[in-house]
Amino acid sequence: MSDNIIANTEYQRLFLEQRPLIDVRAPIEFTKGAFQHSYNLPLMNDAERTMVGTCYKEQGQSAAIALGHQLVNGHTKQQRIDAWQQFIAEQPNSYLYCFRGGLRSQLSQQWLKDNGISMPYIEGGYKAMRQFLINVIESSPAKQPLVILSGITGSGKTELLQLRKEAIDLEGIANHRGSSFGKNLDPQPTQINFENQLAIKLLQHNHQQHDKVLLEDESFLIGRSAIPKTFYQAMQASDIIVLEESLHNRLVRIHKDYVIDKSAAFMDRFEEAQGKIEFTQYLLNSINSIKKRLGGKKQQQLTAIIEQAINQQFSQNDLSGHFDWITILLEQYYDPMYQYQMSKHQQRVIFSGDKTAIQAYLDQ
Repeated sequence: MSDNIIANTEYQRLFLEQRPLIDVRAPIEFTKGAFQHSYNLPLMNDAERTMVGTCYKEQGQSAAIALGHQLVNGHTKQQRIDAWQQFIAEQPNSYLYCFRGGLRSQLSQQWLKDNGISMPYIEGGYKAMRQFLINVIESSPAKQPLVILSGITGSGKTELLQLRKEAIDLEGIANHRGSSFGKNLDPQPTQINFENQLAIKLLQHNHQQHDKVLLEDESFLIGRSAIPKTFYQAMQASDIIVLEESLHNRLVRIHKDYVIDKSAAFMDRFEEAQGKIEFTQYLLNSINSIKKRLGGKKQQQLTAIIEQAINQQFSQNDLSGHFDWITILLEQYYDPMYQYQMSKHQQRVIFSGDKTAIQAYLDQ
């Protein structure tokens, strides 16, 4: 393989090193799926790509290439080259890629070479790297056993995961806390990007030679992010460790997550008046999203308590009223649902205990 082409055997190294990558695909391609350490500096913009693609279908490759050179020429061409040069000056160890490692990669490489810069492109491009990451996800459970951390809502599973080197935080990758109240202010990644990030985490985890992968017990969907099917099936067959916690500590933790921290986040993001509106809407939308499972009467009861707690919060600077609806939500909704689910998986439980006991068990 030429020094100017990075072979597909180097993919693992690229992802482990988080090598800076210049993605010369059009913005619409990049938005659908990319890698965290890649940067979109396109050879053609979306409109140019569409025109060239149409020409290719109707008139063939030669005509499409000619049109591409016509569209990206002169000042426009120099702007694209200047953007690449500036990036390379800041990240001299970077590589470039297009969708399949074909014409766009080769042309970008040639334009840089004409300007005195030797820049390798990646064999197979985005498509082949993406397939490599899919294979990482599918093969990972066979290389490192999965251990599932379960626990009733508010038990502090995420806090425990963050203390453990062998853990991977699926909710963190999905940018969602996994419950009806788990939506964050920033959007979730696309499904493709969620999978790409998970694969890279698994690749890093395997490289660090941990003896297991510790994961939180999740539903198939974390918000809108779906856990890849084969990986989820492996999770459903894996051993379970149960984190135990008192109701008091769970209430305090949920109150902090759902009310104190979330309210502060909305106030930081918006002007005060709008922040109050957005926070109120977040709580009401969250309780409304589980109306079918709660039942209409229970949902109306909780909505009234939430509205009263919000009024108390903003008129008296008193957040204690929120404990009332959180208590009802835990005891009458989350806890029975968790206990029902665990009754079906009790044979998979290999250990139960509080945070200290689980830490000691995992350290054995």
